[in-house]
Amino acid sequence: MATKIRLQRGGRKGYAFYSIVIADARAPRDGKFTEKIGSYNPNTNPATVDLNFDRALYWVETGAQPTDTVRSILKDKGVYLMKHLRGGVKKGAFDEAAAQRKFDAWKDAKEKGAQVVREQEAKAKKDAMNAELAAEKKINEEIAKKVADKKAAEAAAKAEAEAAQATEENAAEAPAEEAPAEA
Repeated sequence: MATKIRLQRGGRKGYAFYSIVIADARAPRDGKFTEKIGSYNPNTNPATVDLNFDRALYWVETGAQPTDTVRSILKDKGVYLMKHLRGGVKKGAFDEAAAQRKFDAWKDAKEKGAQVVREQEAKAKKDAMNAELAAEKKINEEIAKKVADKKAAEAAAKAEAEAAQATEENAAEAPAEEAPAEA
């Protein structure tokens, strides 16, 4: 029986998620499978992979052929590295403890790299947010300045209108006062 490690589609239209399964190569994509060893959700950022590492390693060592996508998932999780290290143990290049140390060192380095990337993304997001906030503050200050200038102009125009009206009233009262004196 030709065994494959492949993805089995689930979810709804436009929102697919996958089960990582062991199946006969002749079985339909979403049909009968031998064993489910994990799940893959590409809709999250970063994509979520839940994998039973020991079973995946067992099936890879027994000759199951993964599809391209599953192969990249397995490499990312370190299944192929562990297979390689176990091959070195069988050949006598090093012992099981050394293989485990090498794998743990690789996993730690990978996690540190991922942490650095997450920190850089968070910093970039924070810097973008601060830049956006500064631009918004600048725009708000310009708007406040325009409003203050407009209010000052309106106040000056109102004061000027009141002064002109007061002058007209004074001019109108002065001839009115002088008129009775002439009569």
